[in-house]
Amino acid sequence: MTSSEILLSELGDQGILRLTLNDVVRRNALSEAMLAALGTAIVASGADASVRVIILSAKGPAFCAGHDLKEMTARRADDDGGKAYFARIMSMCSGVMQSIVTCPKPVIAEVTGVATAAGCQLVASCDLAVAAATAQFSTPGVHIGLFCSTPMVALSRNVANKHAMEMLLTGDMTSAARAAEIGLVNRVVSNTSLQAATADMAGKIASKSSMTLATGKRAFYAQQDMTLSDAYDYTSKVMVENMLAQDAKEGIGAFIEKRAPNWRDI
Repeated sequence: MTSSEILLSELGDQGILRLTLNDVVRRNALSEAMLAALGTAIVASGADASVRVIILSAKGPAFCAGHDLKEMTARRADDDGGKAYFARIMSMCSGVMQSIVTCPKPVIAEVTGVATAAGCQLVASCDLAVAAATAQFSTPGVHIGLFCSTPMVALSRNVANKHAMEMLLTGDMTSAARAAEIGLVNRVVSNTSLQAATADMAGKIASKSSMTLATGKRAFYAQQDMTLSDAYDYTSKVMVENMLAQDAKEGIGAFIEKRAPNWRDI
């Protein structure tokens, strides 16, 4: 499959871009081709002024089955037993996950079916997630002797330690309802309502100033690892710069004058 076939792209109303994993036969595994296509699309979308929000969805019964273990196992025949290839794939995958976090556009995961291992990592890396009631999540590496160490990074930054460790140590499937309880997804809706619910969330976000959203997303992730004092110092500076921006002037003025703002995204 070509990159345009393995990852579908459709820009809809309000600048909402839908990226759809489309390797149904391989359960949308994060193969080398899928990682390359997804990474390229996220970076390009972040630089595209016509894109305001990104929805990440999937075709077929699986949202994403994680790494393509057959593709990786085939490289054990390499002279180094696959070590260099494994390192490259892990680096590619980590880069894609970080590109979602650093993308200035909000990214919403729309989850149907199962999201396992690096697929669960993909959901956790997105800014928001809406799941169908039948969706399931797991980090099942312990079942095959391969601890989900890289998925652990995103997972542990979304849910409390004991919830993350339970998923990582047992490898059990987590229902959509439970995923919402522990903070892995924002909300759970019926399968038939999933696209509408995600579109509604995306539409609300897309109606805001893209400058403001980019400022806030960048600051949100930057302050997480700071001390309380440093976080307040940093975000205070962000607020000052934000106050001087054109859209902040417009938005505050519109609020005072009781009218709809006219965003210029600057």
